[in-house]
Formats: sequence, structure tokens, C-alpha cells
Amino acid sequence: QVQLVESGGGLVQAGGSLRLSCVASGRTFSSYAMGWFRQAPGKEREFVAAIRWSGSSTNYADSVKGRFTISRDNAKNMVYLQMNSLKPEDTAVYYCAVNRYYGSTSSTDFGSWGQGTQVTVSS
Repeated sequence: QVQLVESGGGLVQAGGSLRLSCVASGRTFSSYAMGWFRQAPGKEREFVAAIRWSGSSTNYADSVKGRFTISRDNAKNMVYLQMNSLKPEDTAVYYCAVNRYYGSTSSTDFGSWGQGTQVTVSS
């Protein structure tokens, strides 16, 4: 069982940057693919980015491609989301989650959800 805790959210102006972190407990962290999702008020949870267990492959939603970067440090049980050129439409609660297999962008294939961290981008 993996437990996840996100941090790093906050209030930032449009065009600014934030770096989200997700720390995992559990000795099997390095065997899982990891993903970031977000959920804005009144909207469904949506895929943001994912990374293979080895870090060798990444996948992004079209809306964040070229602006966000997902990375991981298996030695530290950490996964990160570097967010640059933020837009007001990026405002949401951001969650990290695990997936046994890399490749899916569906939230139903991910588990061990953290509590989320709020990101607010002002115009």
C-alpha cells in the first residue's frame, strides 16, 4: 500500500511558476507509474501528466504540454510537477496517484490518491 502526500500549491499570478511535490510511503514506490491529476470546482478530475516507474517515459495533457514537466526521484520516493507559464485555467486542486502500469490517462486506473494541493492562478 502506497500513501501519498502532495505539497507546493499556492497563489500565483498568471505567467508565474510553481513546483508541486508528492512524497510516497511504501517500499514499492519505484515499481509504480505515477500521475498528476487536477480538479477544478464543478468539473471532473482530469489527467495532467504521468511518468513511467523508471522515469524514462512521460505523457502530458495537451493543455499543459510544453509548460509542465513531471519528474521523479525514486531514491527519495518523490514525484514532482514543475508548472511554468501558469494560466488562470490551471486553477484547481492537484492530486498525485499511482498506477501499476504506465500508459493510462484515466483516473479510474489510478489509486492511492493524496489529499490534494490547491493551485490558484490570478489574472
